[in-house]
Amino acid sequence: MAGGVAMVWGVGVIGAGPGASALHLPTLDRLAERFSVVHVSDSGSGRAASLASRIGAAASVGTSALLADPAVEVVAICSPPDQHAAQVRAAVGAGVRAILCEKPLATTASDAAEIVETCMDAGIPLVVATNHLYDPAWARAKRHLVSRQSSIRAVSASVALPPNGRFHAAVTELLDAGGTRRGGAPDLADPDVAASVVRQLVLGLAIHDLPAIRDLAPEFERVDFAAPLPPIGYAVGFRSGGISILLTAVMLPDGPDPLWRLTVDTDDDRLDVEFPPAFVHAGSADIRVRLGEGRTTTYRRDRADGYLAEWLALADLLDGAATTEYHELLDDALFAIALADAAAEAVRSGAST
Repeated sequence: MAGGVAMVWGVGVIGAGPGASALHLPTLDRLAERFSVVHVSDSGSGRAASLASRIGAAASVGTSALLADPAVEVVAICSPPDQHAAQVRAAVGAGVRAILCEKPLATTASDAAEIVETCMDAGIPLVVATNHLYDPAWARAKRHLVSRQSSIRAVSASVALPPNGRFHAAVTELLDAGGTRRGGAPDLADPDVAASVVRQLVLGLAIHDLPAIRDLAPEFERVDFAAPLPPIGYAVGFRSGGISILLTAVMLPDGPDPLWRLTVDTDDDRLDVEFPPAFVHAGSADIRVRLGEGRTTTYRRDRADGYLAEWLALADLLDGAATTEYHELLDDALFAIALADAAAEAVRSGAST
């Protein structure tokens, strides 16, 4: 920030799927005094050109042209998870000023450690787009738990969603042991396929809530059970920091209304944090507290959401008003990867671990 006037940073968006079009581009439009999208790239789908034409930005295929564009100062990585690590490395190598990477940061522990170290050594601010963690409602929920000083007994994260093309594509294009591509729904009776489905969904869907869960229960211990839920979903029970945690998710074409709820049970109350459906800008989550004496308290909602807050956090890093907590980002990534690996192994072996 020069002379008290905030800079407007040029943003290059890698990926032109729903995350970019429905989440990040509308959010950046709300932050036009801080960020301007100047370049959008895709992997050949043609969607980047369509998105870029709406906002007067450049468009390209792949990452080379975008990273070579002198107008790109900040990179938003909104590509499939298995591409994140390589694209973070490439962005650092191109000398960008800051990176916002969609979750997960990486899909293997070695990649996570390497790219966090690479960003830290280069002094490049890094934000992982964990919008539930950044949601203003989660900060209020944490303050409630701290003020009550109650012992947390259990945590659950429940997700019910309509079909999501990205997740369906991820789990219906698995390769079997012989290398033959499977068509249609994944064969969940095959332990290897089922294990792969659960691992991908933990790192692609459960990952939304895992940084918040690690806030409460930081030491991953073990998976007690894990199973895929047809047609697309999972049930995973694990322990972390002595706390029992249950993750469930299901995507049904004719299922219930969308639900995304994080519930924390303590000695004397229950706290429900209900997040807006994915791809919706509806303000912060709803918080409801049920006290042991039968009273219920509902917290006010905030107009800001986690998508806005994560970009504002990146702006603070660019301004020097905050510092990147690289080790926290790495610990979040390692927690999620350890859980995903243990859940996959529990499914594969057919036994608790």
